[in-house]
Amino acid sequence: MAQGGNAIRGSRVGAGPMGEAERGEAAPRQAVAYYCSHEHRFVVTFSVEATVPDSWDCPKCGLPASMDSDNPPPAPKIEPYKTHLAYVKERRSETEAADILDEALELLRSRRKSGELIF
Repeated sequence: MAQGGNAIRGSRVGAGPMGEAERGEAAPRQAVAYYCSHEHRFVVTFSVEATVPDSWDCPKCGLPASMDSDNPPPAPKIEPYKTHLAYVKERRSETEAADILDEALELLRSRRKSGELIF
């Protein structure tokens, strides 16, 4: 006794064709090994037609990596955070800062003497 609906047993709704023959052949690929300065090695797969980049970020530590295992790129130098005051001090000397402050105070005092409202 045959029951209806057994034809799709073992597959799910929306399932596509099964196997490589229905999808077509995969594009030719090449595997490229990269090395970072923390001695991590990882492989990235590219199409044979693609231009392979000289460097790639390491997925383990985030440092730049190159294809040269003997000379991986060095870790980038990280500059410490600088405050606004640190940048100002790089541009102005102590005497210049004192002169500017004296000039601003003199202007403020003259505006107060003239009766101007200053908040």
